[in-house]
Amino acid sequence: MENELHRRDHTGVQDFVLLEDFTNSEAFVENLRKRFTANLIYTYIGPVLVSVNPYQNFDIYNDEYVQIYRNVNFYELPPHIFAIADAAYRSMRGENRNQCVLISGESGSGKTEASKKILQFLAASSKHMKDVEQVKDRLLQSNPLLEAFGNAKTNRNDNSSRFGKYMDIQFDYKGVPVGGHILNYLLEKSRVVHHSDGERNFHIFYQLIAGGTPLLLSKLKLSKDAENYHYLTQGKSVRVDALNDHKDFNHVKHALDVCDFTAQEQEALFSIVASVLHLGNIQFEESEDGPANIADFTPVEYISQLLGCPEGILQSALQNKTIEAKGEKMKSPLNKDQALYARDALAKGVYDRLFTWIVKKVNDSLNSRKRMKCSLMGLLDIYGFEIFGVNSFEQFCINYCNEKLQQLFIELTLKSEQEEYQREGIAWEPVEYFNNKIICDLVEAKPVGIIAIMDEECLRPGEPTDATFLEKLDKNLGQHPHYISHSTDAAARKSIGRDEFRLLHFAGEVTYSIQGFLDKNNDLLFRDLKEAMSKTSNMITSQCFPAAELLNKKRPNTASTQFKTSLAQLMDILMSKEPSYVRCIKPNDYKRPDQFDDRIVHHQVKYLGLMENLRVRRAGFAYRRPYEIFLNRYKSLCPDTWPHYNGAAKDGVEVLVNHLQYSNDDYRLGKTKLFIRFPRVLFATEDAFQVRKNDLATIVQARYRGFAQKKKFRTMKLAAIMLQSHWRRVAAQRLLKRRRQAAERLRGFIKGFIHRLEPECDENKHFIQYTKYNYLMKLKGQLPRNVLDKKWPPAPQLLQKTSQLLKDLCMRNLTLSYVKSITPGRKAQVRFI
Repeated sequence: MENELHRRDHTGVQDFVLLEDFTNSEAFVENLRKRFTANLIYTYIGPVLVSVNPYQNFDIYNDEYVQIYRNVNFYELPPHIFAIADAAYRSMRGENRNQCVLISGESGSGKTEASKKILQFLAASSKHMKDVEQVKDRLLQSNPLLEAFGNAKTNRNDNSSRFGKYMDIQFDYKGVPVGGHILNYLLEKSRVVHHSDGERNFHIFYQLIAGGTPLLLSKLKLSKDAENYHYLTQGKSVRVDALNDHKDFNHVKHALDVCDFTAQEQEALFSIVASVLHLGNIQFEESEDGPANIADFTPVEYISQLLGCPEGILQSALQNKTIEAKGEKMKSPLNKDQALYARDALAKGVYDRLFTWIVKKVNDSLNSRKRMKCSLMGLLDIYGFEIFGVNSFEQFCINYCNEKLQQLFIELTLKSEQEEYQREGIAWEPVEYFNNKIICDLVEAKPVGIIAIMDEECLRPGEPTDATFLEKLDKNLGQHPHYISHSTDAAARKSIGRDEFRLLHFAGEVTYSIQGFLDKNNDLLFRDLKEAMSKTSNMITSQCFPAAELLNKKRPNTASTQFKTSLAQLMDILMSKEPSYVRCIKPNDYKRPDQFDDRIVHHQVKYLGLMENLRVRRAGFAYRRPYEIFLNRYKSLCPDTWPHYNGAAKDGVEVLVNHLQYSNDDYRLGKTKLFIRFPRVLFATEDAFQVRKNDLATIVQARYRGFAQKKKFRTMKLAAIMLQSHWRRVAAQRLLKRRRQAAERLRGFIKGFIHRLEPECDENKHFIQYTKYNYLMKLKGQLPRNVLDKKWPPAPQLLQKTSQLLKDLCMRNLTLSYVKSITPGRKAQVRFI
């Protein structure tokens, strides 16, 4: 991280604890803006990662980045989701402590993508073996499968998770993923039967229609036009440019295969999805005497065929409900409104149980076959705080969940800070913070919490309504400082309707409409509909609606109580693990890249509790680093520590900070780390280091130039030596060759001399030739000059005959020459004599 400090004026600080004005939310958001503008979407708050959704793809998640962030100290590299994943993974392996990564943020902020990137990193970091690859494929493919059935397009996000998900990944002692387990929370099943303008139902409905083959759609009695189905057209947004339903359906099919869904199970699954669509097309008309009748039996016939349910039983269950009084059962016809409610309740119930079955099936495929002790890493991808134009039961549960998570977040953050201070032997300074336990108690406390009052109203005899529920809230909670309604606060009546109440959450005020609260909390499905589903031959619905359930007379827990229980279990799970945090922020409401809306970001910074977290982190010391790292970076600023300090790193840091004239209040020396209280102190040190780097650069350049010239000289000298050596070798070889040739000639001459009198052979051939040559050359210079000269050089013994022949030939030649030289006059004179 220190390597980027000098760029802070242009791209902001990459750790918010280094903000000088850390109490100012404007400075916080401005730092986010600087980094977002520079395409830097990640920033730290100590160990917490803040991620801003860029709404575009950056090439920062490839294999190269995986290798860069593997096994690297958390603060050595710029902030990244891979750094969080690697730190948690190494802590799990090195310290044998179970980990969890909590990903939170509002819809559209990139939570699901963040969880995918963490899974990608963990998969890429582990060993590549056949059985391991199978586990990794199932972990990765569980995402598109659950997204298809649990995600939907909303006005804020084209792929909004409408359920909470906690995934435990199991690792063996070697750090290899061997299995996993998924827990799901509060599927927004009301979306099956109703969604707002501009929104869609769950993805799978549109994917099945767009991507299903003609043969499959024919089996499911579906057409290619989604406009033909009531449950898909309420939002008037059947098609979305950013989504490719046909392609996504192929991904779902592949995911089903990877996660061990058999062909029969896939057929049963798609039959249920089609049945829900046909349920939405069932319409009722009210007869003159009141009971509702089915207007068109075709959808009922289709559902009966697809689910294997007797048509008569299903038809009766949709139009009647069984009432038991004094041990007697009787059927009571439903009016039109009741019949529509029953139809929608069945659609929601079937889809909700189907989703639970899918999660169970995925868990079966992820279940580790190896019986061994495993380390766990959890991933929590859960809905963020929600404030809509109209907030209902779902938003109440979601915001209650976020209150609990915020409470856990602050507790664990304070706990981790206190533990670090204790480990380092530094006095802890108490931090004042808003404890939202008061709001959690307002929701969950017994007997006067909102959930307890709602359950009591749902269970009491008589005719409880949403209005009577609001009256009880006003009566029991009217004096609570975080509860406001139309009748309890005269000043707020202009902004709160008579059917609304307002809670002052840690993230802000949220006004809830009570319409549908009791119905959604009751979550009732008429017994007749359950009985009809239990008699189906579809292999999934027969499991989801067991006949044994009909024998249980106990009323099931309400939706809010079930959610509170599962949330308490989740808190226990998270408390048992060492947490890491990813806080996701969306920069605008329009899903546009390069657009940063200060107002929207301010709101999210507030309700994510980021300023609170920063204040807790900065309550003590803004910067802390191990002595070795700090000394290694800044040792050049002190003559006593440069270039090397011979001693303990702690002593070297103490010498260094004294030389830099840190005041006693600026820093503390822990057991293994240096703590710096104020960012300005660190920035001044960093600025001095940047200036010092220029001097160091000059020294390095001079040293390098000297080194380069010395290296060049040594190279040239070595080349000359090598050349000399080579030439000496060549000269020696040549001399040796000459000497060897001379010796051979001498040896041959001696042998020839010894065998000179023998007939010519290999031993004397060269000697004889040389003797002949030598004699002829000697003879050439000593030949007689005239016929009177009788001298003749003596010849070697082997040339005696040759010598005599040559002598005779020479004399004849001299005589002939003499005769030819006599003139006629001389000749006559000689004759005369």
